[in-house]
Amino acid sequence: MINVNNLGEIQSKNQIGESTMKRTLIKTASLVMVFGLLMSGCASTPTEEPAPEEPTTPAMTEDTGTANRALAVANEALDAARQAQSAAETALECCNENSTKLDRLFERTMAK
Repeated sequence: MINVNNLGEIQSKNQIGESTMKRTLIKTASLVMVFGLLMSGCASTPTEEPAPEEPTTPAMTEDTGTANRALAVANEALDAARQAQSAAETALECCNENSTKLDRLFERTMAK
């Protein structure tokens, strides 16, 4: 239980804690900003020239062909998945219709 006489003391301790936290946060933010500026300066100065584009080699052409075949297979798989989704949705509609019919039949039977 909180003693009413100590309420002022608790509030002043809380204000001191908030003040310390604010100072710590400001110091930390300042350090992060300085570090970020230093790192961005280092990152923006290239140490070597970028490599010129290399001519196409037979291995690169073969890799491109392999990637194109993989893309074709992936597209076929996507088409098959879409067909399976459509079939599943049709089956679900049929099941829902049958469920509705059975519910009506049960209701008629219970009403008799």
